[in-house]
Formats: sequence, structure tokens, C-alpha cells
Amino acid sequence: MANFLGIKKYMTSFLKKSLAHDLYYHGFHHTMDVYKYVVEIAKAEKVGRDDLSLLKVAVLFHDAGFVETYTGHEDLSCVMAKKILPQYGYIKSQIERICGMIQATKIPQKPTNLFEQIIADADLLYLGTSRFKEIGDTLFEEMRIYSGLYNRQEWNKIQKKFLENHQYHTNYCHNTYEPTKQKNLKKIVALIEKGN
Repeated sequence: MANFLGIKKYMTSFLKKSLAHDLYYHGFHHTMDVYKYVVEIAKAEKVGRDDLSLLKVAVLFHDAGFVETYTGHEDLSCVMAKKILPQYGYIKSQIERICGMIQATKIPQKPTNLFEQIIADADLLYLGTSRFKEIGDTLFEEMRIYSGLYNRQEWNKIQKKFLENHQYHTNYCHNTYEPTKQKNLKKIVALIEKGN
């Protein structure tokens, strides 16, 4: 029998303790935001309790690989899930589904089923919210450290391209968050046109 509360407690403690403090975007707070969004989307998409439980576990692991690597962290997150989850009663088929969900957050996103679509949408849900600029700024600060990106105008161009190429996968997110995402795109375009 899978021990969800046990793994939640373990992973919450592990992420708080182990994620680098200069992960201004991919810190513990991001995992908790995605966790909350997964619950919101799953409810709207009428996902059952057992499937939601696996989704929550996938969220807790999806950025755990950042403790060791910045690029390709999803692969390491899966390695960690395969090592840790059996200790909490998760069986191979559940772990494989969880790893599929973790991999669905990799950019560019290519989810293959509803559960992968839900976590993919939750991971980037902020693009269609009023917190887009505030959260985007934390990613800019993080990228200054990890990818050497210093130029805000260059960052705005990256954001514009990302927003133009991004699509929500679930009906719920498409209907609920796409309109605000388009407004956020217009704001970025205006900044670029001003030379900011």
C-alpha cells in the first residue's frame, strides 16, 4: 500500500533542505505552487483520487533533480523517484506513470495523456496569471546565475518567443488561463517595441 503522507513529508523536508538558495524560480515555493495548481486542474478535469495522488507525487519529484544538476534535471528526478518510492510502497507501474509525468514537464513539453497534460500545464500555469511578471523576474534572476543571461531586453525576447510557442494542453487551462497569457504576451511585445 502506497504511503502518500510519508513520501510527501519526506520530499517536502528534502526539497526545503537540499535545493540551492539561488534557485529563485525553481525553489521549494515553485514545487508548492505546481502542487496547488495540479489539484485545481485535476478537480476541473474530474480526475479520481488515486490518480490525483500519483500526480501529487510526480509534482514533489519533478524538480528534485535540481539538487545535483541544472540541465536534464528531469532524468535525475526519475532516477530519484525509482530509488525512493519503493520504500514507501509504490509499485513499478505507479512509478513508471510518475516518471512519465515528470518527463512531461521537460521543455518543449510533449505530454502523452491527461495526467501528463495536467502536470505540464500546472508547471507553466503562471504564464496565464497576473503573477507572470513577478514570477518571470525570479526566473530572470536565476538565469543570470545559471546561464549567464544579463540583458533584460534579451530576456524579454526570450519570453516573447516562449509565450508565442507555449500552449496549454488541458481544456480547463486553455479556457481559464489562455486569455491572460495573451495579455501578458502583448505587454512583453510593448516592452520590446519601447526598447526595454
